Amino acid sequence: MINVPKTSMMSAVSLIVPNVTKPVVKSVAPTVGKYLVPPAKKATLTSYSMSLLTGKGAMRVTSGIASTAQIRLAHTDLRVPDFSDYRRDAVKDSNKPTSESASSRRAFTYMVIGAGSVATAYAAKNVVTMFVSSMSASADVLALAKIEIKLADIPEGKNATFKWRGKPLFVRHRTAEEIAAEQAVDLSQLRDVQHDNDRVQKEEWLILLGVCTHLGCVPIANAGDYGGYYCPCHGSHYDASGRIRKGPAPLNLEIPEYVFPDEDTVLVG
Repeated sequence: MINVPKTSMMSAVSLIVPNVTKPVVKSVAPTVGKYLVPPAKKATLTSYSMSLLTGKGAMRVTSGIASTAQIRLAHTDLRVPDFSDYRRDAVKDSNKPTSESASSRRAFTYMVIGAGSVATAYAAKNVVTMFVSSMSASADVLALAKIEIKLADIPEGKNATFKWRGKPLFVRHRTAEEIAAEQAVDLSQLRDVQHDNDRVQKEEWLILLGVCTHLGCVPIANAGDYGGYYCPCHGSHYDASGRIRKGPAPLNLEIPEYVFPDEDTVLVG
């Protein structure tokens, strides 16, 4: 009698064999449980997956008496990539004409192109808006774009100076004599012809920029040969309407845009 021991390298079956023809005790096989194994997914043949099957090392060429002198490659085992997973269901059947599903496929393509075009246009609009906004004036500059002046604080016959957009702003409360004198000026004597009524909205209020039109100097109020403004840099004389009367300045003092919200307030800008 031969007793065959159990080992990890042998099947889990023990037999007692008196001879080679008939066992004395029947073997008992252990019960094996059933396990559900999911079917293996079919490998998709793509350019990437097939590239993994090619050789990665460098090619070696060996020559000698015991080695072959010629290598022939028969390309009979090439596999064509399978792109079925990426194709639409309507065109997977090669025996079915694709013209039957052309309309639906075109509609989907047009929809994707249209949606992409709308998204691109919206993104381009935002980029252009941000770019243009970056070149606009900053918040502190916009805050100085307009200035509100209380006219009640300026007595008659005086000139007040304010800073507006980095420039001096003259607000003159003219007297009745000044108004009458400026309106009686002969326009033929003016270098830059302009009537007094065209330079003011209210006769008693003269609002202009205090920048000489010659080289950008700041004139002095209530000075000069004509009692208006005088630029001491090069001797330009302006009258009480801001018109050039004498000196090298070519133009009258500039009048900014302004409105009167009420009788005692002016808004410049």
